[in-house]
Order: sequence, then structure tokens, then C-alpha cells
Amino acid sequence: MPLVGFQLSVLHPGNALTKAKDYELRQYETAKWVSTVIRGETQKEAMRQGFWKLFHYIQGKNEKEMKIDMTVPVTCLIKSGCADFKISFFVPFEHQDSPPQPTDSDVFIEERKAAAIFVRSFGGFASPEKYAEEAEVLARILRNRGQPFHEDFFYTAGYDSPFKLFNRHNEVWYFKK
Repeated sequence: MPLVGFQLSVLHPGNALTKAKDYELRQYETAKWVSTVIRGETQKEAMRQGFWKLFHYIQGKNEKEMKIDMTVPVTCLIKSGCADFKISFFVPFEHQDSPPQPTDSDVFIEERKAAAIFVRSFGGFASPEKYAEEAEVLARILRNRGQPFHEDFFYTAGYDSPFKLFNRHNEVWYFKK
């Protein structure tokens, strides 16, 4: 995955509403994401396939044949009991008003509404198992503290190139009810 030399635009981690030692509550504004859904694969394989579909979009496989900066985080929607995975890149701020439309029929622009999101951060190389483990820890903490959240899905969020070896940043997100 040759990402060396790409400028990364980072989605600002929202406004922290609450910061506990084991999670934080952030407020994200409405924003557009470019996404694809991969069906019937393992999460790891879905992430690989989805990443490349979205990477081709930012490399010019769009109606304007425009190159777009790579952004982080790369998110993956995980739904309970579902083998479909939605992989997404944040659309850079300069393209939020009018992102170029994808030319691949499997890639689409979606608008995620403003939301309060519970976030748990962790380091290292994140595997699907590690994401699931961290999501379960966060869910348990939220239940124990009486925080209402949507338990039927969560997002994984990765912030680093596969070539970054140290000080890696990963997150799991649950949406507040």
C-alpha cells in the first residue's frame, strides 16, 4: 500500500464534551464521507477491498478525474450479526460542499448527520479482534455508567498508514442515544 508522499487531511476529533480516563464523548458536525460496502468477506478482507475502492476514488476515479488528499480516519461500520462492512474516508474540508461523484457504482458519497459519539482510543496495530475487544470494553463502561448508546453497531477508526510502526492511534465509536 504505497501511501508514502500522500498528504493526509485529518478529521478534527470534534469538540470533546466529556473526557474520562477510558473514553471521551465528542460532538461531530454534519459531514460528507465517501464510502463503499463490502459484503460477505471477513472484516480484514473487507477493509482491504474497501480501502482500495476508496483509494481509486481519491486518485481520480470520479466524475471530475480529480485527485483528492487522503484523509484519516478510515472508518469501518460494524453491525451486530451482519457480514456487510461499510468502509469510509472523510471528504476533505475543501470538498465538503461539492465532492466529485464517484464513477465506480460501488462507491458513494454519504452525509453523516451531526452526532455525539463515545470514543475509546488505543494504540498498536489494530486487528478485527482488537477492535471488537475495545468496543466491548467501551460498551461495558458505558452500560456501567448508565450512558445510553446505540448498541447494535459501532465504527472502527484508523488514523495511521500501515508503514507507521510506533505511536499508532485507533478508535472505536458508539453513537450516543
